Amino acid sequence: CDTAREFARREVAPKAKELDETGRYPKEIIAQLAEMGFMGMMVPTEYGGAGLDAISYVIAMEEISAGCASTGVIMSVNNSLSCYPLQAFGSEEQKQKYLVPLASGKKLGCFALSEPANGSDAGALRTIAKREGDHYILNGTKNFITNGREAETCILFATVDAAKGNKAITAFILEKGMPGFTVGKLEDKLGINASSTAQLHLENVKVPVANRL
Repeated sequence: CDTAREFARREVAPKAKELDETGRYPKEIIAQLAEMGFMGMMVPTEYGGAGLDAISYVIAMEEISAGCASTGVIMSVNNSLSCYPLQAFGSEEQKQKYLVPLASGKKLGCFALSEPANGSDAGALRTIAKREGDHYILNGTKNFITNGREAETCILFATVDAAKGNKAITAFILEKGMPGFTVGKLEDKLGINASSTAQLHLENVKVPVANRL
């Protein structure tokens, strides 16, 4: 608690105005948070995290967010929506390949559920994942994705059988740079501008079966 509060007052709060006005991603602050173990606070130490409990995470989040809301959002999404699904449901191979870099802050994650036509109604999503041999081919668009511009790892939801509705929705792990996986428009927001909110486009993105979460 004291560490987070002091860091927020010393390093985060003084830059908050500039970050919000310019929309600049606070790369240097995120790097410092990573060094302190704040990017994977509840992840066990063997997977690169700090091995702390939820109360510690919430307290740290409050302190960082009090200094800069944008920084708090970036930190929160990496902890809660990127690290946790991998920690809870990932295979050992997935944890070593993706969770360790995220929890240690070497990479940044995002969580892609919302879509332009259905918001956060997961049961109505239209992104399709079609199995072809040892890969899935993904097509669709995701909307309002926090960290979408900067994230190097993405937990993304798609249906493997549209006829089955929400019973066929599956999570996949995508990597920045996969052919056909691109960042679209950025939202022009009223605040929290240093945290990007982006569209993500998928056009015949080839994702290994091993990346099905």
